Amino acid sequence: MSVIKSLSLQQILDNPTVKEAVDDVSYELRLRRAFRPPACQVFSQAYTLLEETDRFRFSIDPEAERQLPSIIHNKVQIVAGKAQVPQAVADRYTKRRHIGIVFSGGPAPGGHNVIAGLFDAAKRANPENRVFGFRVGPDGVIENETVEITRELVDAYRNLGGFTMIKTGRAKIDSKQKIDLSRQTCKALGLDALVIVGGDDSNTNAAFLAQEMADDGIQVIGVPKTIDGDIQVCDDQGHVLCAVSFGFHTAARAFANAISGLANDASSDIKYYHVCKVMGRVASHLALEVALQSHPNITIIGEDLVDFVDEERLEKAAKEHRTDYTAYGMTLRHLSRIICEGIVKRAGAGKNYGIIVIPEGVLEFVNEVEVFIMKLNTIIAEYNRTHDRDFHSAFPSLESKLEYLHRLAQRSRDDSAFRLWNTRDEDLFNDLPEFFQEGLLTERDSHGNFQFSQIHTERVLMGLVHDYLNILKEKGLYKLGIPRGYFRKTMQKAGLDPERFGPAVFENYDQGEFLLTKVSIISAKTLRQELEKAGLIGPEDKVPAAVEAIYKKTVPSFKTQEHFYGYDGRGNDPTRFDCIYTYNLGLTAFSLIANGATGLMAAIRNLELGFAAWEPLGIPIAPLMHLEERKGRLALVIEKALVDVDSIAMQVFKAHQEKWLAACEGEDCYRRPGPVRFSGEGEEERPLTLQLNAIVSQTS
Repeated sequence: MSVIKSLSLQQILDNPTVKEAVDDVSYELRLRRAFRPPACQVFSQAYTLLEETDRFRFSIDPEAERQLPSIIHNKVQIVAGKAQVPQAVADRYTKRRHIGIVFSGGPAPGGHNVIAGLFDAAKRANPENRVFGFRVGPDGVIENETVEITRELVDAYRNLGGFTMIKTGRAKIDSKQKIDLSRQTCKALGLDALVIVGGDDSNTNAAFLAQEMADDGIQVIGVPKTIDGDIQVCDDQGHVLCAVSFGFHTAARAFANAISGLANDASSDIKYYHVCKVMGRVASHLALEVALQSHPNITIIGEDLVDFVDEERLEKAAKEHRTDYTAYGMTLRHLSRIICEGIVKRAGAGKNYGIIVIPEGVLEFVNEVEVFIMKLNTIIAEYNRTHDRDFHSAFPSLESKLEYLHRLAQRSRDDSAFRLWNTRDEDLFNDLPEFFQEGLLTERDSHGNFQFSQIHTERVLMGLVHDYLNILKEKGLYKLGIPRGYFRKTMQKAGLDPERFGPAVFENYDQGEFLLTKVSIISAKTLRQELEKAGLIGPEDKVPAAVEAIYKKTVPSFKTQEHFYGYDGRGNDPTRFDCIYTYNLGLTAFSLIANGATGLMAAIRNLELGFAAWEPLGIPIAPLMHLEERKGRLALVIEKALVDVDSIAMQVFKAHQEKWLAACEGEDCYRRPGPVRFSGEGEEERPLTLQLNAIVSQTS
C-alpha cells in the first residue's frame, strides 16, 4: 500500500503544509497588515492646528457663491503640529466625537488606509471617539446602513486594495429628499462629521452637504479619490495643491506591468499587435504614466490631439484658393492613419508586432465623435426632461433609437429652427459600425457622463486601421522588411546569385539593413513581371522557389489582440506610495474635523517632491466649482484636470516616441516596471509623471 493511500483525507487536510498552502492569508497579506505607514512630521505632535493662508487664491464662480454661501469663502488651511496648546483648544481637539465615513464611486487602491488614518487619529485624540462606516456608498447614508469601525476591522484591511470593508456605490445625495434623509441619519447617529471619499462628483456632493448641514453643526470633509488621476488642484497662479488623487499610482503600475508582459509575448511570438485600452474616463493621465512605465511602441494621448492641424489639407486648400475648416481638429480617419504610419514603419524594419496603448476617453478628442456625444447627450437629456419615460426604457433596441433619430432628422427638414439633429448628422451616424452606434447611444452614468468604458474604442480605431493597411498593401506601401543577410543566405543556398536578383526585387537593395520589395510588387503576378522585365526568367519559366519564398515573407499579416485595463488595476493592492498617501489623508481628515473645518477637501501638498516635503492641508471645495453641462443642464461641478501637453512629463514622452516606436534594426525599448512589490527593495517612490514634473519645483 502506498503512503498516500495509507493517509485519510482528514489527515491530509490537517497537515500543516496543506493548511498553509490553502490558507486565505498569504505571506504577502501578513506583511501588508503588519506595515504601519509613516506619518507626516506634523502628526508626530500631540495636537494639530489649522493655519489659514491667503497665499492661494481662486476665481469664484458667481453661481457657486450663490448656492454655497456658507463655505464659498473658506481659505486653504495648512495643518500644523503642536506639542502644547491652550486648554480650550486642547478640550476642543480631544472632545468626544462620532464620525462617519463613506466611499463613493468606483474603488481605488488605498481607500482602506484612509479609514485607518482617520480611525487611528480619532482614537489617539480620544479613545472614546467612534467611527462609523456607511455600507455600500451614499445609499448607506440615506438609509442609515452602518457598521462601527473597530481596531480589529481596521487591522484586517490595512494596506489592502478594494473598498471591501464597507463596500461602495454610485448613488448621489442630490435631491432635497435625499439630503433630508441623510441629515436624519447623521442626527440619529449623533455624528459630528461626515467624510466622503470619492471623485470630482463626490467631492462636489460633499460641498453641497457641507452647505446644507452647516446649521446642524455637522462637518463634511471630502477626500480626493480616482485612479484616473484627473483630480488635480492648482490655484489661479498655478501653485499645485493636489498633484494627483490616490489610487492612480497603483493602477498605472498594475497596468504597466501587465502591458510589459504583453511586450514580452509580442517580441517573442512576433505576430501580434496587442491593442491596450487603458481606463481613465476623458483624461489620458493613466495612458501617459503607463507609456513612461513600459515604453509601448505607439501611445495615443487624447489631449495631444486637440490642436491638431492637417497641414496637407491646408496646403491643398490654399492652392485651390479656399479655406478647409475640416483641416482643424483630429478625425477618426486621421487618427487611424497615425497608427498605421507607425505600423508601416515597424514593418519596414521587419517588425510585424508591437504594443499600442489607447486611453479610454480618446474619442472625446476626436471632432466628429465629440459632436455626436454632445448632441446625443442633449437629445437623451431633453427626452428625459419632457417625457415621463426614460429614453433608454422608451427605446430599448438600437433599431428603435435610430428610428427616433430619423424622426428628429425629418423634423429638421420641416423646421429650419431645429438644428439639434439634421440629415447630415443622420448620414454620418449611419456610416458608423453598428456596435459603435450602440456604444454612442449607451445609457449615461448616474452623473450624466458618457461611459467611455462601454465603448469598444479599440475596435473602432483598429477597424479603420485594418481597412487602411489593406489599402496600403494594395498600393505596395505596406511591406515587411527582409534582413539583407537572410536574403543573401537563402539565395546562395538555392544556388542563385543575390546580386542579380536583389536589384530586381528590392527598391533599396543598394542601401539599408532591411530590404523592401518594390512598390510595384504586390502579388505573385507582379513579382513575375519584375523578374521578366529584368531578364531573370522567361515567360515560360517558373519563379525560383527561393525568390517566391522570400516574397511571401514580405507580405504582412496584421493580427491584433485587444485588451482592456481598468477593473483589475483599480482593485489592485496599493503601492507603498498609495499606502502612505492615503493613511496621511485619513490623518489630515481628522485634523480638519478636530479643528472645526467643513467644506474642505483633505489633501497632501508636495507629493511630487517626496515624503519628507509632504504638507497636509485642507483645500476649500466650493471655490473649485464651476458651471458645466450635466444631463443637459448646467450644474456646479469640480473641473476634471486633463493632461498638460506642455508639462515636462509630456515633453519627455514626446521626445521618446520615435525611439520607443523602434522602427529600426535592433531590439525594442520595452521597459519592465515590475509588479507592485510593496515589500523589499526597488519599489519606486512616486509616479513617474510626478517625478518628471517635479523638475520645475527643484530648479525654480
